[in-house]
Amino acid sequence: MRHFPIIVIGGGHAGVEAACVAARMGLHVALVTMDATKIGAMSCNPAIGGLGKGHLVREVDAFDGLLGIAADAGAIHYRMLNRSKGSAVWGPRVQADRRLFGAAVRERVASEPTLKVIEGEVAGLRIEGGKVRGVSLADGMQLACDAAVLCTGTFLGGVLFRGEERFEGGRIAEGAAARLAGQLRDASLPLARLKTGTPPRLDGRTIDWARLAVQPSDPDEWTMSPLSKERVNPQVFCAMTRTNGRVHEIIRANLSRSPLYSGAIDAQGPRYCPSIEDKIDRFGDRDGHQIFLEPEGLDTPLVYPNGISTSLPVDVQEAFLRAIEGLEQVRVAEPGYAVEYDHVDPRSLDRSLQMKDLEGLYCAGQINGTTGYEEAAAQGLVAGLHAACRIAGRDEPGLDRANSYMAVMVDDLTLHGVSEPYRMLTARAEYRLRLRANNASSRLTPLAIQAGCVSEGRRRRFEAREEAREALQLALGRERSPSEMRMLGFAATDDAGRQPLGDWTRYPGIDLPRLAEAGLVPRETEHGLHSEVAEDLHYAPYVARHEAELKELRANEKIALKPDFPFHEVPGLSNEMVERLSRTQPQSLAQAGRVPGITPAALAALLVHARKHVAAA
Repeated sequence: MRHFPIIVIGGGHAGVEAACVAARMGLHVALVTMDATKIGAMSCNPAIGGLGKGHLVREVDAFDGLLGIAADAGAIHYRMLNRSKGSAVWGPRVQADRRLFGAAVRERVASEPTLKVIEGEVAGLRIEGGKVRGVSLADGMQLACDAAVLCTGTFLGGVLFRGEERFEGGRIAEGAAARLAGQLRDASLPLARLKTGTPPRLDGRTIDWARLAVQPSDPDEWTMSPLSKERVNPQVFCAMTRTNGRVHEIIRANLSRSPLYSGAIDAQGPRYCPSIEDKIDRFGDRDGHQIFLEPEGLDTPLVYPNGISTSLPVDVQEAFLRAIEGLEQVRVAEPGYAVEYDHVDPRSLDRSLQMKDLEGLYCAGQINGTTGYEEAAAQGLVAGLHAACRIAGRDEPGLDRANSYMAVMVDDLTLHGVSEPYRMLTARAEYRLRLRANNASSRLTPLAIQAGCVSEGRRRRFEAREEAREALQLALGRERSPSEMRMLGFAATDDAGRQPLGDWTRYPGIDLPRLAEAGLVPRETEHGLHSEVAEDLHYAPYVARHEAELKELRANEKIALKPDFPFHEVPGLSNEMVERLSRTQPQSLAQAGRVPGITPAALAALLVHARKHVAAA
């Protein structure tokens, strides 16, 4: 029986990040997938990033992950969302060519010398003594391991719905992991059902583009990963249209034929990406809903109509589509559908995404109740990284809510669980002024280097950037008087006084590009460094207020609460508090403070009891 320290099950976005980060750390890894040609496939929208999601892409990239590099390799449209607001909530997003993106992922997977791809269906886990010891494949092959990472996406017990039609599968024309789902149910793992959906794919040659408003790619040459030196593909435009009263009439008249309303599906779908049926039913006062027409690639006519996910019958889909402006003659290349699938209650996982009651089993991606490539990739990286650290005997990286959206997501999932597919939003992060998309590398690459999961090229690039930052900050620390600033061509009044150049940037007309032109600071040699440092200066007064909170957060994170912590013995806790804490099982005092209904007084009582508990142990 062949042994691998880590076996990753599933070749989607979570699986490839989990497998590759462990391989980068020098471990031999098996990536088991039903179809190796589908590794890195984009199941739904061929886009990467967006509001909150773009932060996750940059954070995965900071750990030398695949997602950002592959997004740039396939990018045919770049757009920075939310530019009308502060840069902390900007959302980098790219529309990707499906073929180019998938090829880039598979190329990166193939380049890892200690990573082996094995085709097959995992029929079950081998569990001995409460620990995962390997997997059994449907063809009889047995593989041994020290840890397994489940990244099954929508394939675990997946069922597809389209009108009255029903298919078994995780994607159209692909099978489901039915046997593994059965074993997990038999093992009494905490499973539930969720649903997601996808819109019909349209033939772009049958769209009347001339009647639609177009959205070109951003002209400024930013990329998703700083290692991507430039944009490599021709850029295309997206277009916008809207539903209308006639569309709504057609959908309302056929709601009874939708599996969402007929009772065929009773699982909860994503709140922030509802089906068009949900939109029409829940928001009946709206006269229209926006649709973004997004090309799926450079060598395909397929178009993804973002905003009209549906599981209505094919004839209804064709009817309402042809009532939309610009789509009157459209041909449907692949009708939309909904998929219902099993997920694990993420409250059964610890912060490394390992099952609390089954050592060596990690879960990442949609199996944890999330939605989206970005959330899946980030979880895959976290799970693979922690599994590798445990097996190799290395210290785990210090990820927390103050330094990463990845930790915010994991904390949310493992503490609160999900009642609907979880989506990352910037509003979920208390410290988002610190957690900008453009400083992900500065925040996290030092932790990645320490964990040993970055390439030599990435490390050298980061060190060069830090040297440039040090030189820039040294220059910004030098003081200049108002008269000196005026001599250099800047408007400055005497009442401003003598102050560091960094403080002068708060005045109108004084910014880093102009200071560089005047020879006061180094010119930008590392792309994006000037804008990152400028934002650090801009947000500095606000970020300073967070420091006391962060000290308390990190101090409280060190006060561990073990799984058997006796909350019922803590004086001063109400029965409701004991019930909530026992149900959520927070792993630290900081996590306990984020449980709804837990007061500061209750935390103080917990702190005293936790210290006594540790002393008595």
